[in-house]
Amino acid sequence: MFAGTRPANIGIQSGKLAACPSSPNCVSSFSQDAEHKIEPLGYTSSQSEAMVKLQGAIESYGKTKIITATDNYLYAEFTSALMGFVDDVEFLVDDEAKVIHVRSASRLGESDMGVNRSRIEAIRTQFNQL
Repeated sequence: MFAGTRPANIGIQSGKLAACPSSPNCVSSFSQDAEHKIEPLGYTSSQSEAMVKLQGAIESYGKTKIITATDNYLYAEFTSALMGFVDDVEFLVDDEAKVIHVRSASRLGESDMGVNRSRIEAIRTQFNQL
């Protein structure tokens, strides 16, 4: 119902994920300001094992469609149950630092009532339990 169109800035750009817009409906581990900053996911396994765990954590979330998955990048769309709003969520592995960077942004609207941050923290919890 409120899916919007897929943003043109999805993907890896100069080794990073796109910056968050000024609106409060986005979080990113590349952001420096407190409103948008979220910590990346940490891991101690191999990169391929981390990606398998990440996919499992995402798929367990529900109302999710993985659009792109490579050895170091994953892009998924999350759809809200009530109104069908779509959020674009990206993950980028930095195997040297043993972290998975993340960006989660709403396609439409101004505020997301903390949904993007809550989702990433839920995925982090699930990821750490796998």
